[in-house]
Amino acid sequence: MGVFVFLPLVLPLSAWPVARLAEPHLHPRTATRLLTAFATVMAVCSTLCLALLMVVGTAQLPGNPLPDGWSDPEVRAAVPYDEIAGKAAIPALILVLAVCARTLWRHHRIARRARRALAGLPSSTVVVLPEAKPYAYALPGRPRGRVVVTTALLRGLIPPERRALFAHERAHLTARHHRYLLAVRLAARANPFLRPLRTAVTYTTERWADEDAARSVGSRRVVARAIGKAALLSGTGSAPAFAGFSGFAGFSASSGFSGFASAGPVPRRVAALLGPAPVARNWPPVFTSVGLAAWGAAVGTLVSAMSSANSAVTMFLILHAATPF
Repeated sequence: MGVFVFLPLVLPLSAWPVARLAEPHLHPRTATRLLTAFATVMAVCSTLCLALLMVVGTAQLPGNPLPDGWSDPEVRAAVPYDEIAGKAAIPALILVLAVCARTLWRHHRIARRARRALAGLPSSTVVVLPEAKPYAYALPGRPRGRVVVTTALLRGLIPPERRALFAHERAHLTARHHRYLLAVRLAARANPFLRPLRTAVTYTTERWADEDAARSVGSRRVVARAIGKAALLSGTGSAPAFAGFSGFAGFSASSGFSGFASAGPVPRRVAALLGPAPVARNWPPVFTSVGLAAWGAAVGTLVSAMSSANSAVTMFLILHAATPF
């Protein structure tokens, strides 16, 4: 395996440029899909290589349940600095699995809490809550999701802006943005180098919903105005803890509004809507900064996949040869 086993652990760095450039230069739908694909593949590859290193480290421990042949010098020689890297991989992999399991558990717990809170209400796709706190969010579910909004927020919007709000939240449900968000959240838990991609996807899913809402209501300016008003209204109150799926006035309902005076997500979304609509492409042009960054991330993802596959096959052959029959 050599040093190839370590490459997937650091190759996510190759995706940092595209994570930064995708937001302003790519259609948000394309950016979301590309960044989620890069993050998912790289996270799986880095976790697989951690598992391979852990096998070497576990085989060195006294009283381990692994076959004795797996601690042979030939097996350990397949990993550089096997005594340090192998043993360090044990707590690292345990930590990765623990935080990913906690993320999944928290995701399902929040979803159950939200559905339980709406259990006694009519089973319509739109739920209007008579609350003084202004917020709105999209709650995924089967066979269809639900849009939840409070009367406090609706009172602050005129009818066209209300239609923009509902179109935005329905766009989250139709495109299943919660799946992209969960995938990149797990990827960032598996490898901290993937956190910039998680941040970027959190923003691009909101922009994706903004663009779909603008196309639905026929006015980008109305959607921009609705987002700005909703953000200002939401600044006076906070959404409940289960509203962390897809909020209308920010990254999500759980991330507060930072104000128009800073370059936060809401001002950037409003500015994007006041400008021309982004061009929808499945892949950016090659000879552009974002195109080169996308190809760099693609090469990094490919090398990561090849390195992890090569390491897995090599380790399997070595362990198979070292196991007595």
